[in-house]
Amino acid sequence: MAGDEDDSTWLIELESALLDGCSAQEINVLTKGKKIPESLRPDVWLLCLSCQEAGNQLLSFDEIFDLTNQNELRDDVKKFVKRLGNDDDDKLSVISDIESIITFYCKSKSINYSANNGWIEILLPLLSLKLPRSDTYNLFEKILKLYIPKGCVKNGVPFHILRLILQYHDPELCSFLDTKRITPEQYCLPWLRSLFAGTCTLEVVLFMWDLYFQRSDPFFIFFLCLIMIVNAREQLLQMKNEDKESIIQTLIEMPGDLEANDVSDFCSLAHYYSLKTPQSFREDVLEVLFSDSLLEINSKLYSQALCLPVAVHELIESATLDSSNGDSVKFFLVDCRPAEQYNAGHLSTAFHLDCNLMLQEPSAFNTAVQGLLNAQRQALAAGSLAAGEHLCFVGSGRTEEDSYAHMVVASFLKRNTKHVSMLEGGFVAIHDYFGPHMTDCLEEHNPSTCLVCAPNNNNEGAETHQTKIRDNMPAKQLFSKLSSAMKAKSQEVKGKLIEYIVNPNSNYNNGEWHVSAGDRKEQRYRNVPPVFSINDEDDDSRSDSLRRDFTDSDSLEEIVEVQSFLKEQNIVDNFPCQEVLLNGYMHDSYLVVTETHLIVLRDIPNKRGAAKVMSRRPLSTIVKITAKKRHPELITFKYGIPDGDNLLIKDMDRFLIPNASVATKVVSNQIVQQLDNKAQ
Repeated sequence: MAGDEDDSTWLIELESALLDGCSAQEINVLTKGKKIPESLRPDVWLLCLSCQEAGNQLLSFDEIFDLTNQNELRDDVKKFVKRLGNDDDDKLSVISDIESIITFYCKSKSINYSANNGWIEILLPLLSLKLPRSDTYNLFEKILKLYIPKGCVKNGVPFHILRLILQYHDPELCSFLDTKRITPEQYCLPWLRSLFAGTCTLEVVLFMWDLYFQRSDPFFIFFLCLIMIVNAREQLLQMKNEDKESIIQTLIEMPGDLEANDVSDFCSLAHYYSLKTPQSFREDVLEVLFSDSLLEINSKLYSQALCLPVAVHELIESATLDSSNGDSVKFFLVDCRPAEQYNAGHLSTAFHLDCNLMLQEPSAFNTAVQGLLNAQRQALAAGSLAAGEHLCFVGSGRTEEDSYAHMVVASFLKRNTKHVSMLEGGFVAIHDYFGPHMTDCLEEHNPSTCLVCAPNNNNEGAETHQTKIRDNMPAKQLFSKLSSAMKAKSQEVKGKLIEYIVNPNSNYNNGEWHVSAGDRKEQRYRNVPPVFSINDEDDDSRSDSLRRDFTDSDSLEEIVEVQSFLKEQNIVDNFPCQEVLLNGYMHDSYLVVTETHLIVLRDIPNKRGAAKVMSRRPLSTIVKITAKKRHPELITFKYGIPDGDNLLIKDMDRFLIPNASVATKVVSNQIVQQLDNKAQ
């Protein structure tokens, strides 16, 4: 009886609030995640979607059905309604409503109808409310504007964002799908386009939309999709021996298994994951994904992102949060810059993991990583200011060193480490954030050696870096919470970590561990494998004479059929490019990356589809990758061998690669793979 009374009281309060003209937020407080009664649902949705003042827009509809593809629209509507099983009178009414609403929408927005865009499916739950056609249209228009992400097309931004979120929370499952070459657009396109209306039962959709519209958070759809995928992880991982199409079909059908009784838990889980995800990465895309804004998103920012990006303000503000607040994202900050840069200024809560160590001594790096993870656990147990379950890696913000940092991050992702992110802009962003207060907020900051203050690491004639100051949050006031007592709290754990990383074999003082960005990369430290680096190309003239034109080679020619060759099992990736010779001649080519080699294929003129194998370079011989500052797509690979304490550059290849950043990342990852294999 008590439960019935509570329900009755809640319904009376909800009905009264609607009559009093309450806000969507007040509705959310009253309902507390409950299903909206059928009698009140229309009023609640109209309120949550701000449709009360929209009026009857259909009054301007001329009732002329003359879209360029009107017949296609009519046929699609008829096919859809036929599947509903309504009686004939209902079918005619539904067909008329859907075609009228979509036709007017296309005309008023000056756009064309396209099949399978989710519009027909969205209208079905709206028509079930039995509202006047004008109100149905207003709801339809608002949903498309506020809740359907723009860019739901092949290689669209929403799918790259969903993949980054999946990788953040379940890197193992994300890697499995990547290995199968399954991208989110292949299975979740109808989820995003119709807010699950095209894949779930009507009862489920109505309940899901009740909760969704009350939240007023359009980004929530990404976490609903995430839960749909993560909940099926065990089933998916067991399908490793099945073909790609079977896995995609399994994913597509997942929402169909959702029942009305599951919706509340489903949305609660999505809410939990949203709280455990860095918020800042969505700020730059929210407006352009869910509005009429004409702004465009650079899809490469997300398609080529190694991991989830975090803005500097979220990182710094996280450091001041109470660790007892379980709903907040707390970061464990890992500074990957070279030692000399770290020593010239860093955050007090940052733990230093010199990325050079990974390339100098892989086994020691693996030991250091274990020390890092142990330190993270200790910090969490001690309630340290440095404690955080979420790893945020900080590079320098400079292309040269960040190539190293990316390799470190990739190694953590390869270990299926959860909650891995990277600070946008690196240390430069931290430096700029604090502005004139950096002396108070950074540890051991030295303007004469800080590469942000003195880009050339030379005060004489060096132009001081102009910092940007956040007006909305004084950095000094914010970071003053990092009191000396708090800093000391994490110092013991930090000291253990530094000892672990810098001195894993108790030979720190012999000078063989230090590698700085200023060292000449051709110099080789004793007992250390060759150094791989991605640098600016400023001294290539010394090596250009080594590059030979293979057209004059006397070696036995190997001719291959390109497409067949690229399908071989050990091929990791390939990149169309142009090989650039010393004499300036350029040849259409393919840069092919295998598990162990870098292969160059050169197109044979007048022989379509055929190419000559110009070289097969072992990845282990790559000691340097350089790019021109003014022409970042011009990439040089240098190959060398140990020669006493130095590296002897034996040969080089130069290419003009349209997709240069991706190509160098793929090569880097394969080098990391080889280093890891050797370390095991």
